[in-house]
Order: sequence, then structure tokens, then C-alpha cells
Amino acid sequence: MRIMTCAALALLTASLALTGCNDRSTSAQLEAMQASADAAAAQNLKDGQAYLADIAKQPGIVKLPSGVMYKVVSRAPQPGPQPKPSDQVTINYEGKLINGKVFDSSYARNQPATFPLAQLVPAWQEVIPLLHVGDEVTLYTPSSSGYGERDMGEIPPNSALVFRIQLLGIAS
Repeated sequence: MRIMTCAALALLTASLALTGCNDRSTSAQLEAMQASADAAAAQNLKDGQAYLADIAKQPGIVKLPSGVMYKVVSRAPQPGPQPKPSDQVTINYEGKLINGKVFDSSYARNQPATFPLAQLVPAWQEVIPLLHVGDEVTLYTPSSSGYGERDMGEIPPNSALVFRIQLLGIAS
């Protein structure tokens, strides 16, 4: 699991060069950092799997073959249309880590977001087409259907994610 970003490696290498460290110590430090990052990613994966296993036992959870799960929060009083993979969707959303830390929220910005559905993470591409305009769900995303091994800053590698999503509109 080589997940350390190129920028982090470049920064560390430049820092070590400035301090006069030799190549062996630089290499050893890089390897130690990579081992630490790999261990953290492995722990994230394990924690996410345990969290999702607990969620799967809750009433009202719909589990899809990919491992993605969702729970309907509310249905539109008059079901609207459903998006196709080629559509753009306007949504309100909040993304959280399994520890509850919010990493992004259109709700907090008071500004819905519009995205091409085909460019979103796999879990969203799978669940949003099941929704009607006006529906709101909580989406439980295994790392493999989210950002996987990528380090996304506030989203560590191999993180299971929780999203609150309300489909507001569709544009072709």
C-alpha cells in the first residue's frame, strides 16, 4: 500500500537535504514514514469494515451487492424523476468520517452543489440513480466505493465514509 503522496515525499526529501542527512538516513526515514502511513491505512480499513458491519445490522438499512449501504431518511411526498448516469444532479450533502468528523457540507455553506453524476465516487453513482428528486438518504460507503487508498487530505486513506444526501434536481 504505497500511499504517501508525492508532495509529502518531495517535502521530506527537501527537508532532509537541507539538514545535511545522508542518503541512507533519508531512505530509512522515508521507509519509516511509509510504514507508518501503511499501518494507519490498514487500521482505517479494519475500523471501517467493523463500523459497516455494525451498520448493516440496523433496521431499515439497504445493502447493495457492492457493500454500499443506505437508509432512507425521507421520501418526497410526490416522487419526482430519477437521474440517469449521464445527468448532472443538484444535491445537498454532508460527508463525515466514521468518527463523526465532517469533512464537507453543502448544508453548512447553505449552497446546494451540482455535479455530473458520472464524475462522483462510485457509491454516489450507485445510489443517487435510485433516488427520486426530493428523497434524502444516509449513505454508508466502504473505502472501495469512496476514495480507496488515496489520501484526500481530510479523508485519510482507506476511510469508510458516511454521507447525508438529498437529491434536489436533475439536469441533462
